[in-house]
Amino acid sequence: MAIIECVGLTKTFDDVDAVCDVNLRIPDSGGIIGLLGPNGSGKTTLIKLLAGLLTPSEGVVRIAGRSVGVETKSIVAYLSDFHFLNDKYTIAQQIEYYADFFPDFNREKAERMTKGLGMRLTQKIRGLSKGTKEKLALVLTLSRNAKVYLLDEPIAGVDPAAREYVLQAILANKNKDATLVISTHLISEIEKYFDYVVMLKEGRVAMNGYTEEIRAEQGKTIDELFREVFRWTI
Repeated sequence: MAIIECVGLTKTFDDVDAVCDVNLRIPDSGGIIGLLGPNGSGKTTLIKLLAGLLTPSEGVVRIAGRSVGVETKSIVAYLSDFHFLNDKYTIAQQIEYYADFFPDFNREKAERMTKGLGMRLTQKIRGLSKGTKEKLALVLTLSRNAKVYLLDEPIAGVDPAAREYVLQAILANKNKDATLVISTHLISEIEKYFDYVVMLKEGRVAMNGYTEEIRAEQGKTIDELFREVFRWTI
């Protein structure tokens, strides 16, 4: 069974196809999926379709064999690309809010991860830097016991010196059998972690497959191929 399956998936806004006729079948491998593309390529729209936050204009999208909807919300954890934290809360209060809202939330894991990433539970969220807020949002998402994690640009605002540490935290704290989808344009720093990649160009799949097979067939890194595919758009 595929963990993610899209058949003829299309999402149209004002007569413009943000995602167009996407056909994907990603095996249930518990791996890390790189969703790659420049701004405007359809990455965020596809992730929102997978999360059930958008309804397809055409086609079908399934998670673990189930049509995306009420049944999949309990097995999917979504990290958006915009700030959703409550600035009036402390970190501890934000963790408490998540624990109340999500039955599968692991409070101990969240507290351990925040401390490991250099945050204090008593800190007010309004006083955190943009990068620290992104790390906190990531902690909250990874602290759910989900089968699929959808992370939209999780390290874009993190200081370059701290990115490797954050990536290691992601790997160390994701559920062993869970599938992690990471949307990013920072290919060179993160491609070594990808088991499978999907490149989107103007809403369509430009390339997809297992990372090692693509490298072997093409004789190039994923970053080099990305630059070739998008040389006129980046």
